[in-house]
Parts: sequence; structure tokens; C-alpha cells
Amino acid sequence: MWLRASDMRIFIHGAGVAGLVVAHELTRQGHEVEVAERKGSVGQGASWFAGGMLAPWCERENASEIVLTKGLMAADWWESALPGTVIRHGTLVVAHPRDAGELTRFAARTSGYKWVDEGGIAALEPALAGRFRNGLYFQGEAHLDPRAAVMGLYNTLKNQGVMFFLDTFADFLPLGFDHLIDCTGAAAIGQVDELRGVRGEMLYLQTSEISLSRPVRLLHPRYPLYVVPRGQGQFMVGATMIESNDGGPVTARSLMELVSAACALHPTFGEASVLEFGAGIRPAFLDNVPQVQWRGDTLHINGMYRHGFLLAPAMAQQAAVMISNRQPAARSASRCA
Repeated sequence: MWLRASDMRIFIHGAGVAGLVVAHELTRQGHEVEVAERKGSVGQGASWFAGGMLAPWCERENASEIVLTKGLMAADWWESALPGTVIRHGTLVVAHPRDAGELTRFAARTSGYKWVDEGGIAALEPALAGRFRNGLYFQGEAHLDPRAAVMGLYNTLKNQGVMFFLDTFADFLPLGFDHLIDCTGAAAIGQVDELRGVRGEMLYLQTSEISLSRPVRLLHPRYPLYVVPRGQGQFMVGATMIESNDGGPVTARSLMELVSAACALHPTFGEASVLEFGAGIRPAFLDNVPQVQWRGDTLHINGMYRHGFLLAPAMAQQAAVMISNRQPAARSASRCA
């Protein structure tokens, strides 16, 4: 006998952005959901070090078309799930005159932008007046604070009755559930074919000497950089994509490169206070496109790469359809450890 969506009991393993978003989507559709996380709190993997840029057009520069098409609905999804979370000020992409070719190359690989001159840049970001001659303005893009979004989803789900089991390892179907969804991200490297780690490093700076209204990407042949305002004079600085499963501390070289690149955007960042720096491992498949697929009786959602907050809503909706179209697994007699 097939069960209606409202009859399904679903167990999700992993409480990063993928797990939380699919939990929200399934709960909204009438499923009964519980979530286990092997760490002591939610969102402590790659989600914690994310930029939070909902930038499908910009990401198309070095990603496949699917990132654009599936990412277009992300800002609306997040605003619906957590009203007031999304900041819709677009994205500004700039390059120094000596790197003007990088700006032309970026434009050729993207869409959804308009060219802005020195005056247009100053109108968008007064702090950058006189520093760049040309730029690209992606008006339709947005951003959010990923840490606030993760905790917002967690609290919303708890208020809706979703049970969370933190500091818990459970990679089997617990008692009484119809389906298991694996959203363990980088923890699945070595267990899921072709899944690899891509190390990303970031830096949090604070200064009252500069204000930005939107994410700014600085193009450079060696050190492309993005700076995302977090409010209260705080900025998240990110750049690196290193093919590595090493989740250790940020190296001195990477830290110097991040600071140097931030100063290339505006020298004021050289006097900013360093609040935090860290590194996270992004799970990615060979084509850097996430997958939602059944592996036996488990539905796996993984391979978000650098697009977790951008693509998680579309992946969650795909998972909900796949769950609805699949006959429930036999109820397991195992219990959650």
C-alpha cells in the first residue's frame, strides 16, 4: 500500500544547509521529519564558512547551466522560509585597470548584468569611488548571512515539532521510519563514488572605516576575491578553492593572500580587526554539480560544492518529489544510537 505524503515518516542524517532545507521542505509538504547530526550543533560543516551569496548569474562564470537555472529560485525560497533574511542589493564585480581583461572574460561567461562606469560604481558603493573604472552589476542577485539562516531554519523546524538528535551517529533507518535521507556532506567522502573535497578558506574582518551594501567580487588572475558585508562593520572575505580533503587550520600563506586581496579592493581593510578565520571542506562531484539520487534504500543529497545556499532549495524540492514517488522501505527494527 502506498502512503500519502502526510503519512510518511522520514529520518534525515545531517544538519548542514542541505539537511535543514530538505527538512523544511518535507515538513511543509506534510511529512513527519526527524534529524540526526553527528556534531554537537547544526550547520558546523561547510555551511558555517559559506559566503551566503545567492548569485546564480555570477556563479555561471565557472559552473554549468544547471547552477543558473536551479539557483534562480533560491532567493525567493529563503525569503519565504525566513522572512527578512534575504538582502536583495545585487552583486558588484570589479577589476583594476591592469586586469580589465578579467572583467571582459567574466562578462563573456555570464549574463544578467549591466556594465557600470566609475560613476556607476560610486553610486552603488561610495566607498569604492575612484578605485575602479568599470564593473558589472548583477541587479537580480542577493545574499544572506549563512549562520543566521542555518540557526533560523533550525529554530523554525524545532518550533514546528521536528526532533533533532545532536552528537548522534546514525547511518541506518531507525525504528518506525519510511525513508532515510543522507545529507552528511563531506563526511561521505570515501563512501560515495566520485565525491571529493574542495577546501575553502575564509576570513572575518571588522572595521567602521568602510561600508558596503552588497557582495563585491574583485577579479584577479591569481587571487579572485569576494567580500560580503555582514552588518555592524563586519565583512566575510573568501577566495580559495583548493583540491584537498584537509580540513585543518588556515595556512599563513592563505591568510596573507586573503588580507592582501582584501586590501587590493580597499586599503582600509589593512587596518581592520581580524575576528575569525577558518576553513571548510566542500563536497563536490567531478562536474561540481550536486546530486540527489537513491543508493539502495537511502536518498543521498550531496555535492553542493560552493553552491550550498544557492542550490539547496532546488535539491530539496527534487528530493521531495523523489520521496513521494518511491514506495516506503520496510520498517527497520534498528534503533537510533
